[in-house]
Amino acid sequence: MIVLTNARVVTADGVLTDGWVQVDGTRIAAVGNGTAPPGDALDLAGAWLLPGFIDIHVHGGGGHDVASTARDLAAAVAFHRSHGTTRTLISLAAAPLDDLARQLGWIADLIAFGPSTSGHVVGAHLEGPFLSPERRGAQNPANLLLPDRETFAELLAAARGTLRCITIAPELPGALDLIADAVAAEVVAAIGHSDATYAEAVAGVEAGASLATHLCNGMRPFDHREPGVVLAALDRLTCEVINDGLHVHPMVTALVARDAGRLVLVTDAMGAAGAGDGEFTLGDQIVTVLEGEARLPSGSLAGSTLTMDVALRRAVLDSGLSIEAASAAASGNPARVLNLADSCGRIAAGLDADLVVLDADLRLQRVMSLGAWC
Repeated sequence: MIVLTNARVVTADGVLTDGWVQVDGTRIAAVGNGTAPPGDALDLAGAWLLPGFIDIHVHGGGGHDVASTARDLAAAVAFHRSHGTTRTLISLAAAPLDDLARQLGWIADLIAFGPSTSGHVVGAHLEGPFLSPERRGAQNPANLLLPDRETFAELLAAARGTLRCITIAPELPGALDLIADAVAAEVVAAIGHSDATYAEAVAGVEAGASLATHLCNGMRPFDHREPGVVLAALDRLTCEVINDGLHVHPMVTALVARDAGRLVLVTDAMGAAGAGDGEFTLGDQIVTVLEGEARLPSGSLAGSTLTMDVALRRAVLDSGLSIEAASAAASGNPARVLNLADSCGRIAAGLDADLVVLDADLRLQRVMSLGAWC
């Protein structure tokens, strides 16, 4: 057994200031404060110990686009694991249906080989093709489709049980039936890339949608006479936030976090994350990155170059969240969204030993995945 001692352990119930975590194989065996049990002790010298991050919206990283090849997909996951993401939901941008089916197959194959190979890929997120052309953001308009139940069924079959989330614009014809189909298939229905009015967004929620894809981005802007998707999301949905200081103001993150279970930090990272400035791809589109900002030739933002460790650090230092609230937004809340809370997302006995060590300045020091240091 490994015992991590002398740590500030962030649990769902608060911070253990003289905390310890006992790891037995791939699982957390016990958690406590004060005198640690016997074992192979590692003194963390007062560092922060948090549950591993869970990113439910990522398109690439480390110079790799998940839509390019199966090898690139795995490399992107490995890059984000080095930044503390121990569970990854792979997001696929709108693409020709044959391409989406092939990419879903890569994800299913990776998961089938098990966590040692998959890097804890937990499934696929289809960010399209059933999106609004008016709010498409970096989605290629040529690949957008009206909601179609047969098409969804084909994509669901291609995923072989690994499709966990789909983003749908609820105002489109047929969208409400498609949302209901997704929920019946145990797929999280998210509202995003949508020009919906408030009433149309609420109809989507009533049909079963439970998540907002990157709040405020790819949505009709809030207006006091027509609050649109934004107010419906803040009132009724769990909300993804790209907390890079560019996609939303830090106080938007703080506002969402006022409801403890509502905020989910995501990266929406594309291949340029960690690879510097230059020209990259996002799906089938060319993206230019300059000073960390990823944009299409039109000027539209095209994902981000964010990593989850930075997203959490910004949540505390720029948005004023407590370390407990930031940890919940990076781990506990996304675990709940994906129905994984019984296995990960918290530091508690019986859960998987997915852990991150941060220094006093909240900078990443070490990552543990299933009881092994990465």
